[in-house]
Amino acid sequence: MPAGTLLYAQSGGVTAVINATASAVLQAARTKKVRVLAARNGILGALREELIDTTTLSTAQVKALAHTPGGAFGSCRLKLKSVEADRAKYERLLAVLQAHDVRWFLYNGGNDSADTALKVSQLAAEFGYPLTCVGVPKTIDNDLAVTDCCPGFGSAAKYTAVSVRECALDVAAMAETSTKVFVYEAMGRHAGWLAAAAGLAGEGRDEAPHLILFPERPFDEADFLARVDAVVKRLGHCVVVASEGIRAADGTFVADAGGGKDAFGHAQLGGVASHLAGRVKDVLGHKVHWSLPDYLQRSARHLASKTDVEQAMAVGRAAVDCALAGQNAVMPVIVRTADEPYQWHVDVAPLSKVANHEKTMPKGFIRADGHGITAAARRYLAPLIAGEAYPPYVRNGLPDYVVLPQATVRRKLPAWAG
Repeated sequence: MPAGTLLYAQSGGVTAVINATASAVLQAARTKKVRVLAARNGILGALREELIDTTTLSTAQVKALAHTPGGAFGSCRLKLKSVEADRAKYERLLAVLQAHDVRWFLYNGGNDSADTALKVSQLAAEFGYPLTCVGVPKTIDNDLAVTDCCPGFGSAAKYTAVSVRECALDVAAMAETSTKVFVYEAMGRHAGWLAAAAGLAGEGRDEAPHLILFPERPFDEADFLARVDAVVKRLGHCVVVASEGIRAADGTFVADAGGGKDAFGHAQLGGVASHLAGRVKDVLGHKVHWSLPDYLQRSARHLASKTDVEQAMAVGRAAVDCALAGQNAVMPVIVRTADEPYQWHVDVAPLSKVANHEKTMPKGFIRADGHGITAAARRYLAPLIAGEAYPPYVRNGLPDYVVLPQATVRRKLPAWAG
């Protein structure tokens, strides 16, 4: 058995397949006979020394993680600043790692998490502590640099495309005497990947979604309303997909939830669909409905993409391999080698090339009129939502998801006062 312990932590907003990554990490570590602790509620649990001993989990529980949504060990939104600004937190974290003989740290998250893992590796080097830090990719926004796609996105994209297609059929059926316009809000602060995925729901100008609003393009209300009205007059109804992060020409968000900023310093968004629906009703007079899927987009494990599940587990296994091989400050990434048939493999990239680098959609993925996706976007997106990976169902008709015990190991340090 390799000397030392591996610490795994989940970060930020969870996905439908982050637990698939966790399952793969635990299974790979068990094969290598490495003990794994899991931080309860992510980096916050590590700071508080709230660590779950995963050796107490049964093989069945570990395998069931692969089809269970949410974050099985808990996650949190806690951004650590620079080592200089947050040195006390970093040193506390390092003390916890040392106290539990943690020699490998796997941080499963997005851009900010990659940055944290990189900084922890640098601090460990400063103190001469032998620690290998590996970032593990996760985000439904698909905005991580270097990797072709990000585990979590494919399933959220599949949910989005399916939901828009189903809602479009409903709207078309009722348009004669009821709803004329339907607005669907997709997550995406700066990158319109999920909004673009909605474009897979239909093909051609007469199939929904009829209009997609991307954060990469300035929002023009007058133009938007004119386009909606034109579609209604041509087809009798109009389905709109709007990214939550669309902005006016001056850079301000079209809709702001008014909730201030989150732990990462981001404005709390949400509500763009209701805002647009109100404008359509007030200006055009059309009956309108809107939807804010919100958490549904990232938790819909019942509609996960098989491709996404396979990639989520692949990066988990690769992360363990990287850690045990001593590949410090890296992240396993997905490399696409062919669109059709879709082919991919996992490679390794330095965290320095991932951390705080945001990947927005290529210009060639947005249609010339700014309100739809191109053939290139379809070639990129379609394989990511391919295949079904349904969870097992039980007699009550619900998925058989696992809930893990959250008991933590005995603390070895004084309580954290941070």
